Amino acid sequence: MSGSPVLAGVDVGGGGVRVLVRYGGDTARAEDGAAVPRVGGGIDVPNLVPRVITLLRKAAHRIGAPGFDRVAAGLTGLPDLIEDPGELVRMLRSGLSAGDVIAAADALTTHTGALGGRAGVVVAAGTGSVALGTDLRETWRRTDGWGYLLGDRGSGSWVGQQGLRYALRARDGLSDGSPELLARSQEHFGGAGELQTQLYRGRVATSTLLAGFAPRVAEAAHEGDPVAQRIWWEAGTHLGETAVAASAPGLASRFSWGGRLFDSGALLAEPFRAEVLRRLPNACLLAPAGDSVDGALALAESGPELVHRPPYLYRCG
Repeated sequence: MSGSPVLAGVDVGGGGVRVLVRYGGDTARAEDGAAVPRVGGGIDVPNLVPRVITLLRKAAHRIGAPGFDRVAAGLTGLPDLIEDPGELVRMLRSGLSAGDVIAAADALTTHTGALGGRAGVVVAAGTGSVALGTDLRETWRRTDGWGYLLGDRGSGSWVGQQGLRYALRARDGLSDGSPELLARSQEHFGGAGELQTQLYRGRVATSTLLAGFAPRVAEAAHEGDPVAQRIWWEAGTHLGETAVAASAPGLASRFSWGGRLFDSGALLAEPFRAEVLRRLPNACLLAPAGDSVDGALALAESGPELVHRPPYLYRCG
């Protein structure tokens, strides 16, 4: 493998950090599930970078990679949660002695992973939600990604929040509440007092806590709870709306999806597909070819062709 470049993709999201390193014909993965460190409402870059470097070196060691030629990192909330993307690029380049480092919004890495670099629209749904319609050259259209207070409709935090709202409505004795979701919220958080303490005074980001309840809402839906089933149908419908809104004139009517919320399967995918096709009957819906860390690696592979394109991609000196 002498002479082969060492390329790496990094995915930083609400569920932790994942890396993928390629050297010659070998690839290696590493990940951790710890929450992304925050400070002052944004991502704590100085504390995040050492974690990323540790994972990259661990993966590189497994396949005998001698160093890093190019690293592409996709990050949740870029640029909104990172004051200076250039700081991230410089710290990674210095810490890894890498020849080139690229920072990208996770909407872009999810898009690249799902459609393999082809033009179209991809909606990403994890803790938050965002859609990106692009041909990776001239057309760039983003919809949603406004955070759990203002948007992120259909995201994990949205599903979790809706589930808790209907759980508490049951606790208050309202007829449209869900006793099933109330029971699951008590198992997950404890009583109502513990829930309030964690959401309003806890150290973990509120959006992350809300999204952590989404799997319990999925469990209730699978067991037939009509309130939970309606929440998931509405989530998929919102994501379909968001995706269609990201389409643009001249952009291929090609749609895909990504993000861990879609691990819920038909609960989310069925209403998502239905809403896209209701609005665009001729849309082509394609299962994702890869995920966001695959997309980050693909960006590293095509690095020489990429240009500085804020707010989606940063190449900083």
